Amino acid sequence: MMYFEDFKVGDRIVTRARTITEADIVNFAAFSGDWYPLHVDAEYARGTVFGERIAHGLLVLSAASGLTPLYDWAIIAFYGMDKLRFLAPTKIGDTIHVEIEITSCRRKDFGGVVTFQQSIVNQRSETVAQAEVKILMDLKEKPGAADK
Repeated sequence: MMYFEDFKVGDRIVTRARTITEADIVNFAAFSGDWYPLHVDAEYARGTVFGERIAHGLLVLSAASGLTPLYDWAIIAFYGMDKLRFLAPTKIGDTIHVEIEITSCRRKDFGGVVTFQQSIVNQRSETVAQAEVKILMDLKEKPGAADK
């Protein structure tokens, strides 16, 4: 388990990869209620600048969250996301992974906020999305624990 104290500015993590499928897009549309034709209508999408259906941006972001090894981290809560940008489309059959660089570690009374630059990258080494992510982490040693 990785706690706040285990993260250092400059640390880098590269996650495993995942291929985005047509089923992912259809299931996400059904779950979210977002049936925008760019994602689910092949004829409509063919007439756009993309030339084919693309994944929802929030689907890509959700898949990236699942690729990030959060289960190995002593997380208290998701703290926020800033500067989110979708830079390139993710198409059916694209395989994405996440590249993380720790940019800040800030201690709080009951934990610490780890900030990282998250880049979602496809099999062609294109960054399809980027964001600054903040996670509230648990401390290895709780304040006052030595006094008990």
